[in-house]
Amino acid sequence: MESYALLLAATLNAGTVLAIAALGLLINEKAGIVNLGAEGIMLCAAIAGFAAVVHTGNDWLGFAAGIGAGSLLAAAFGLLVIWLNTNQYATGLALSLFGTGFSAFVGIKYVQEKLPERASFSFPFLGDIPLVGPALFRQHPMVYLTMALVAGLIWFLYRSRTGLVLRSVGESPESAHALGYPVRRIRLAAVVAGGALCGLSGAYLAVVYTPLWVEGMVAGKGWIALALTTFATWRPARVLLGAYLFGGVTMLQFHLQGMGVEVPSQFLTMLPYLATIAVLAMISRNPAWIRINMPASLGKPFYPGS
Repeated sequence: MESYALLLAATLNAGTVLAIAALGLLINEKAGIVNLGAEGIMLCAAIAGFAAVVHTGNDWLGFAAGIGAGSLLAAAFGLLVIWLNTNQYATGLALSLFGTGFSAFVGIKYVQEKLPERASFSFPFLGDIPLVGPALFRQHPMVYLTMALVAGLIWFLYRSRTGLVLRSVGESPESAHALGYPVRRIRLAAVVAGGALCGLSGAYLAVVYTPLWVEGMVAGKGWIALALTTFATWRPARVLLGAYLFGGVTMLQFHLQGMGVEVPSQFLTMLPYLATIAVLAMISRNPAWIRINMPASLGKPFYPGS
């Protein structure tokens, strides 16, 4: 039973990385922007956050550095696709390639660096409950902040006026523009907010989840986060559940290896990506269902003068 408690704890930790990034991409897509550069943003934020903690010893400054790096790259992406009307998909792929190369170059001298001793977190009394305590009540505060973020995002999107405006921009930017809303600025704000969350995810990956810096350490998590938005049909609560599902699949490979299951490690490493492909294949069998839930103007440029 103790091994299953450890598996659950690892699932929550791994799922948090995916959930934060996917929530950021969800905000982008609710405003009608597709950002394929999440992988590159997360890598640049990972090295920024890791380097900040190496030099300061403060995890929260590392998170702030990751958020700053993610926001800056997302702002550049937003200016290109929103004001210069470059192709969203090509620009996102370029950003992903840039982030991969730039982070590898900057991170060369940090490969052998080690972070200071990590502080342990535990809720008083609850953390001491057998089995349940270690699994649920000894997580990093960012795990619980991510759950709170989901609740806040649900309220923002479906209960606040600002959230309604954001969704209207993603559904019909022409109508929102006719009503006097600054569509381009709203989209840019959404892109920067999404980039900040992707940056936070990358920093969490390097500072807490690993914690170390290795070239290409995001290892496709940005693409899985992108797939999660479709898997969750653009609903924040489903994003969180999907992130934990994929996090569990990721951790299952280590659990099976620990149990002595005779399966080549390469096949176990493939599990989360096979799960992603399988889920997307099942969802794509019902395109009408996707169209109903998908923002109507997703990926479409907006020209105010037209």
